[in-house]
Amino acid sequence: MGLLVVATFVAVAEIGGKRSAPGRDESGGRYEAVVAALAEFVRTPVVWAVSFVGVTVLIGGSILLGVGSFGIPEGLAGTLVTVAYLLVALLLVGFVFLGAYFATRSRGLGNAHGVAAGTLATGAAFLVLVTVQLVVGVVG
Repeated sequence: MGLLVVATFVAVAEIGGKRSAPGRDESGGRYEAVVAALAEFVRTPVVWAVSFVGVTVLIGGSILLGVGSFGIPEGLAGTLVTVAYLLVALLLVGFVFLGAYFATRSRGLGNAHGVAAGTLATGAAFLVLVTVQLVVGVVG
């Protein structure tokens, strides 16, 4: 599996030519306009800053409510801590997947190549986590 991941990233690195999708110069209508507007919205720094603050407050607040003595039942407190752990895990998986996806897309390859590279990177990270868990026991 490790050799497959390395071979995939070597193959992606070797293909350096930019390709454009067929019909790229034509206008796509309302769909293209919506996608362009959303892409412009997402690329603004204010959106990233507000999202970061929101995620930080959500994770920090759930940890604080889970471990603090605010009169919350014990079952709900444990659930809040578990939700915070799951949010952090989801963020890490998202960074690994999207990092590999956008690295592949920036080399001129298509969406399918990006999804394949992201899936392989996420799977490799999961295999590393399982190996470390079996050897050392980091979870639970």
